[in-house]
Amino acid sequence: MREVCLSFPETEEVVSHGFPDFRIRGKTFASYVVNHHGDGRVALWLNAPSGSQDHYLKSEPKHFFMPPYVGPRGWLGVHLNKGLSWQRVAALVRQAYEKVAPRVLAESIGETVQIKPPAALSPEEIDPLKSRRAQTVLAGVRKICLPWPEVSEDQQFGSPVWRAGKKTFLWLHTERNAGAAVTTDASARTVSDAAARVRRRPRPRLQLYFWVGVTAQGFMTADTRFQIPPYIGHQGWIALDATEHCDWKEVRGLALSSYRHFALQRMLKLLGAEED
Repeated sequence: MREVCLSFPETEEVVSHGFPDFRIRGKTFASYVVNHHGDGRVALWLNAPSGSQDHYLKSEPKHFFMPPYVGPRGWLGVHLNKGLSWQRVAALVRQAYEKVAPRVLAESIGETVQIKPPAALSPEEIDPLKSRRAQTVLAGVRKICLPWPEVSEDQQFGSPVWRAGKKTFLWLHTERNAGAAVTTDASARTVSDAAARVRRRPRPRLQLYFWVGVTAQGFMTADTRFQIPPYIGHQGWIALDATEHCDWKEVRGLALSSYRHFALQRMLKLLGAEED
């Protein structure tokens, strides 16, 4: 996608919500989104010309869909792993760029870039929770938490969560490292470098989220394994990096403390003194 999107004048790549956005002078024309909230898609969201969404959804539903959030505004979702020609993909990206870009830039584009079809993503690259490491972490968390009173496992925004009754007390979150922002003046060298960076992409990070309280966050983040997660961090949550290793005794202690914070009194009575 970088090879296509960064071939146009003055485009830049900005990471937004963990995925690459491609913009022209601050306006997004394309977003590359993989497994959004666990939907399993390898997709491109395009700021398509008026009427395009309705046309493609009716004529080629195998290859196109209405993306969440931006779909009601006419954006077009494109499946990238269902056999659609990459030259068609490049042409659709060009249309989106031309819609958003100033006229002088849109009129300066030469021929649409010719690209070779990329290698297919593995199941683990589409959904990091299918990786061996993620399955190991899942098994470890289940072994610790599921025996506790009224604990259940569920999915929230595509991530496994564990609840004490109705209250979430632990998340397993995957964070894709989409890379640093990239800008281009449409030079072949810059686009080639950007494409090479895709091939060197690091594996996604696995994080366990626990509630620890705002006060504890301050001293815990002095340890580089911890960070304050987005969206829920201000409520007292902490994220522990479990990508390579985790201390299961530490995980148990953090999980238990988080469980105790959310559990009802009847659950705590059933928990028993053995967990003190």
